[in-house]
Amino acid sequence: MKEQRRKIEELRSQRWYDSQDMRGFAHRQRTQQMGLRREEFMGKPVVGIINTWSDLSPCHAHLRDRAEAVKRAVWAGGGYPVELPALSLGEVLVKPTTMLYRNFLAMEAEELLRCHPIDGVVLLGGCDKTTPALLMGAISMDIPAIFCPAGPMLNGKWRGQTLGAGTHTRKYWDELRSGNITQEEWVDLESRMTRSNGTCNTMGTASTMTSIVDAMGLTLPGASSIPAADAAHIRMASACGSRLLEMIWEDLKPSDILTRANFINGAKCYMALGGSTNAAIHLIALARRARVELTLGDLDAVAREIPVLSNIFPSGQYLMEDFYYAGGLPALLTRLAPHLDLGTTSVSGRTLGEDLAGAECYNDDVIRPLDKPVCAGAALAVLRGNLAPRGAVIKPSSADPRLVKHRGRAIVFDNHADLVARIDDPELEVTADSVLVLRQAGPKGAPGMPEWGALPIPKKLLAQGVRDMVRLSDARMSGTHYGTCVLHIAPESAVGGPLALVRDGDEIELDVAARRLALCVDEAELEARRQAWRAPSPRIDRGYTALYQEHVTQADLGCDFDILQDGQRQDEPEIF
Repeated sequence: MKEQRRKIEELRSQRWYDSQDMRGFAHRQRTQQMGLRREEFMGKPVVGIINTWSDLSPCHAHLRDRAEAVKRAVWAGGGYPVELPALSLGEVLVKPTTMLYRNFLAMEAEELLRCHPIDGVVLLGGCDKTTPALLMGAISMDIPAIFCPAGPMLNGKWRGQTLGAGTHTRKYWDELRSGNITQEEWVDLESRMTRSNGTCNTMGTASTMTSIVDAMGLTLPGASSIPAADAAHIRMASACGSRLLEMIWEDLKPSDILTRANFINGAKCYMALGGSTNAAIHLIALARRARVELTLGDLDAVAREIPVLSNIFPSGQYLMEDFYYAGGLPALLTRLAPHLDLGTTSVSGRTLGEDLAGAECYNDDVIRPLDKPVCAGAALAVLRGNLAPRGAVIKPSSADPRLVKHRGRAIVFDNHADLVARIDDPELEVTADSVLVLRQAGPKGAPGMPEWGALPIPKKLLAQGVRDMVRLSDARMSGTHYGTCVLHIAPESAVGGPLALVRDGDEIELDVAARRLALCVDEAELEARRQAWRAPSPRIDRGYTALYQEHVTQADLGCDFDILQDGQRQDEPEIF
């Protein structure tokens, strides 16, 4: 913890409130217009609460109440809390994909903090893209910040079976298409999987990312594991407000916390969780905002070292509520302690080792010891070869072991509409050994890199009992999904990456152990195809999406905007 205590006149909010000119008068006047007495805000640190609550973000439905808990603690601690609503990115309902808007929210968070009299911020989020987006903005702004995760929903149950959001949606959809469950059963399932507030109860992207940033030191220790519906979650939100006030006086900022060691700790946590492949993009984006070197190669090296210890869907058998009762993230990190840098610091002001003191695991089947991992496969493998010169990723822990070394003939879908139109065509010449290929699904091509990477198994193969195939794309995949899906192929097809050159019938070789993804076509033929290829026109030429297509980087660089990763830090706003 930083020992110095700043004086009130050193806080940035006082540029607005403590000046004796006409502008200062106007700032104080307009604050009193909202019904506050002068003594309620003058001479106090201003705590921003960026809230991603929305009526169309079911995972964040409780964040209005959590903002009130934060405010309660800030008032009690002598601060002035102000709530700032921000773009809410609830998965499933936002179209075409929340990933298109992650950078929008990151920009909004940064600019909300810059243009207002804010001394520090509590960030309320948790659904997939809100965690990296809010933190990308806070890292770039670099004022005291603490992340308050939304928390996972409660377990789902149906007819004696444990149900996980997303994972079992995909599973039972295939069973419905196969005729193994009825339409009535399918409708009944709708209300059984998601039975409380909170993010997905599987180890999807939401819990992957909140757990990673917890391990990196950006949340109160263990905050990421508390179920949204638990009273402890309200108390945690209140504690965020109290601690943030202390961080303001200490001037403890993201740049004081985030070292390469913190990011490597986060990556090791990611692998032990059996986390979402989406984290490979978000972690790199966060590191580049923090100006810390982190590459796909680093993540692959960590994945080779750290086994999957969390026995949670889709890699395992349990859900996040069970993980919490087993000791939550502190228990997992205690198991990982021999591999972690315990000297890193966090928003608590203590070292990771100090934060973990006394943590225990209460269920060895939910959180496994290092010598008894959940599965043989790692949480991530980074593939390279002539089909992915800048890398692609796969999640071996959720793939069919028979398919992690495979050679098959390509069936190519030029875009998602083509996939939907033809995948269940009885005349499609497809076998279980075929390799399904989807292109125009990357950052620029889709645009926005949607979660289309878990290509559906053709209906006629489902009827034969096939439940997994090798599938390739420049898209992403939901962290709740599973299968032998190669994702994030870079460069993407829309910019002329080799994926754009694949044709029906080409043989493709996947070898996860060798980290290899190859298009088995000779170089002369590929060069001829390259010369004949023409870049597609941007699908959208106005508004934010046009800006996105112009500035988004490739998956291996985090899909951030180049002007946000590479630009110089902005000055504080002038006050006239």
